Amino acid sequence: MQRRKFLKSSSVALAGAALAAPQAARAMMRAEDQAAKLPAKEYPPLTGPFRLPAEWHQATMRRFQQKLAEKKLDGAVVTGSDNIQYLTGAFATTTERAIWLFVPAQGDPAIFYPGLDRDLWETWWIKDGEWYFDYHHHGAYNQVVWTAGPTADLFAWMLEGLKKRGHASGRIGFEQPLSDDEAASLRKTTPQMKPEWKTVGETLLRMRQVKTEEELALCRVGIALHDRMMDFARSYILGYGTDATDFEVGHATSAFGAAELVKYLKLDGRPHTGVGVGVGFECRTGVATAYPHPNQFFYKKIERGDAIQIAAGVRIGGYGGEGYRAMQIAGPAVTDLHRKMWEVHTAMTLEQQKLMQAGTPCNAVAEGVLKVAKDGGMEKYVYHRPAHGEGSEGHQAPYLALGDTMLLEENMTFSNEPGLYNPAGGFGYNHSNLVRVTKTGGEQFNQTPLTKEWCWIQI
Repeated sequence: MQRRKFLKSSSVALAGAALAAPQAARAMMRAEDQAAKLPAKEYPPLTGPFRLPAEWHQATMRRFQQKLAEKKLDGAVVTGSDNIQYLTGAFATTTERAIWLFVPAQGDPAIFYPGLDRDLWETWWIKDGEWYFDYHHHGAYNQVVWTAGPTADLFAWMLEGLKKRGHASGRIGFEQPLSDDEAASLRKTTPQMKPEWKTVGETLLRMRQVKTEEELALCRVGIALHDRMMDFARSYILGYGTDATDFEVGHATSAFGAAELVKYLKLDGRPHTGVGVGVGFECRTGVATAYPHPNQFFYKKIERGDAIQIAAGVRIGGYGGEGYRAMQIAGPAVTDLHRKMWEVHTAMTLEQQKLMQAGTPCNAVAEGVLKVAKDGGMEKYVYHRPAHGEGSEGHQAPYLALGDTMLLEENMTFSNEPGLYNPAGGFGYNHSNLVRVTKTGGEQFNQTPLTKEWCWIQI
């Protein structure tokens, strides 16, 4: 990979921000000029997959229908973006414009959606669909309208659609409780329908928590890209040292990750290609590492003696996860406390993986990990639970928390981030990985080393 080439493209992309942030633009241009400092590296190809096929979503829809039948539901109205994506694979953008996916216990699903997405839905595998022009809607449906008028009741329109499809009555599950207005529309439009709003969301969440082999394969591709981004960021810091800012490291690495990925994606600018993709990178150096969820903007020169965190978040086809490395730059201000905190934190990270065995309660894992910190004398530096479940929404239940009693199941995936933080000292450490629950313990997907040799550097 010719780093000068992709850094140049990054500088051009940021040039438009020069008036608002001239220092940021200059930093990226300086990175381009210094690109020769970075040795070129070749990585193995990203062989895919880059999304789940329509057949996977169709099979998942059938699994959901089977569960609806088992729970004596005649159908379900799904409204959450993560659940619609899980069942359909369409990656439709959701805003205030309502989308309703109706899944009968038997038969084909139907989709009710805003008209700006008609090219997306009409080219996807769900063939039964209706659309409204836009929100707020007035006038006819399934066509562009031109005349102003009173606001339409879109929920009632959707219910009329269910009535046309033979679902005016029966036990229908809704993902969310109905609002007062929606309940009134249901009583008026489909008075024989018996709504229920607990089963649908819980059932879909339980399905999404336990990943299939196809989903895990996508996770592995996302983490493979993450690993090469982490390697690049470390090389960037070593190459530019105190001439770079954390902002610069983050943006240059994001550009590198995107350039790597698009070598393998077949992009044509049309719907259903390059979907569910997110390539992000963040770096923070010095005092900002001392806070679990800092609220400040990161733009600081890297200095000797800084704790420095590099963090990638990658999604490909909607799957992937996060990964961080807690690094330390050598310097005269580095103390025995720095060393001990980093070592105990790393031990906590590895202990979490060891304890993530199917059948283990979440809170037992949390207790075991936190015990490592307590036994190491790090009580005052503990700020949070060790980890959260990882899904398309990022944080997904269950949680490796002291109050979560759910049992781990094989092929659940979790973050791996039991950080330690020292605001008074101005440093903190927080690794993270994507870890799969197995019968014998956690499987770490990330290949980026957790060793002191990799994480402790000199510039």
